[in-house]
Amino acid sequence: MKGLTPGQIAKACQGIYYGPEAIRDTEVTAVTTDSRKIEKGCLFAALKGSRVDGHSFVPAAYEQGASCALVEDPAGLDGPYIMVESCYQALKDIAEYYRQVMGIPVVAVAGSVGKTSTKEMVASVLGQRYRVLKTEGNFNNELGVPLTIFRIRPEHEVAVLELGISDFGEMHRLSKIARPDVCVMTNIGLCHLENLKSRDGILKAKSEIFDYAADGCIACLNGDDDKLRTLRDRAGIRPCFYGTGQGNDVWAEHIENRGLEGVDADICAGAERVRVHIPIPGIHMVYNALAGAAAGMAMGLGMQEIKEGIEALEPVGGRNHIVRLEHLTVIDDCYNANPVSMAASLDVLGCALGRRVAVLGDMGELGENEEKLHRQVGVRAGQNGIQLILCAGKLAQHMVKGAQSTHSGSHIVYFPDREELLRQLPELLEEGDTVLVKASHFMGFEKVVDLLRERFS
Repeated sequence: MKGLTPGQIAKACQGIYYGPEAIRDTEVTAVTTDSRKIEKGCLFAALKGSRVDGHSFVPAAYEQGASCALVEDPAGLDGPYIMVESCYQALKDIAEYYRQVMGIPVVAVAGSVGKTSTKEMVASVLGQRYRVLKTEGNFNNELGVPLTIFRIRPEHEVAVLELGISDFGEMHRLSKIARPDVCVMTNIGLCHLENLKSRDGILKAKSEIFDYAADGCIACLNGDDDKLRTLRDRAGIRPCFYGTGQGNDVWAEHIENRGLEGVDADICAGAERVRVHIPIPGIHMVYNALAGAAAGMAMGLGMQEIKEGIEALEPVGGRNHIVRLEHLTVIDDCYNANPVSMAASLDVLGCALGRRVAVLGDMGELGENEEKLHRQVGVRAGQNGIQLILCAGKLAQHMVKGAQSTHSGSHIVYFPDREELLRQLPELLEEGDTVLVKASHFMGFEKVVDLLRERFS
């Protein structure tokens, strides 16, 4: 890692280094909090968790090749270490320092819905010209963002970072670490209402991304979102609005839904336009493509490069990933869920041929309106002509009531929990079905996808 020695790390996080001078001035190869991922010459950060204290793994980390440890309690250690008050805060401070040492442009992706799929789109587009580092998995919080930044290497030319929050102040701290040059905001939807209370609260919290953004930061904003539209005159940013109407700087025309094969559209900017095929299904993916186009333009790409990046996009497991088994088609969208993404996924399912099956579970962090919002999802399922609706979880019973209220003729089955769903599911499905699997991450619906792969391959 360029310019990251134990001595510099100690200075960046206001820690104290103890150990040989030779180690103090030797660059570390990586930073990790996972004792299973130790590599020779790395820094091991001993985080204290609710169940496991990383300090107990420090001796083993030395044995596996770690050159130094980041600790709060050095008792019993016989290797080089940096002592800090809080390893958690120290990692953020070190990441902030390292991001500035590396100095490459950072594109930050935030918003209520679609952050991960938009991040993947932006990375795919920018990858047509640059060597891109992107957030992997769900590393989008105050621990994940630093760990992603530590993966930046000299060969990288741009970093695409996903920033996720659930409360006020978090985006402020993430922005301080990331220092974005380009900010992409997807929408202001109904997420994390327990803490943020309303869409205005969500807008306020998400807008903290600009607190430490670069001077003249280009803000790629969904111009079809009424809340994001209000950021037009925010000081310190240069807005670039994207959407489906010509009132935006980047817009889409002649949108053609290809069902599970994806979406075709013209992407337009000024006098330029290009016809693209978006290889992931759902009309909502047009917004992802537009966000990718806006970010690409902000980073100097031409329309042909943008087209190639959009068409090169590959699906991520758990995010509207189409799994074609021998006897079933599965829409694997089980990573997370909220009312907006539920509606979008149900619309995708509605495009499928043959019998359509929705396997739905609870959505989390919706606050006092959670029952109403679950009921609305059920109504949407019933209105989409879905023949079989299977709902599992305590809150999912309100989806059932919503679906029943539509009198659509759908067959609706309720399960109190995931285990009962797993037990009965294989007997309810038929050869040729298209099955959507979607719930919030805590429901563990990846086990549903695993079961379908096992039984119907």
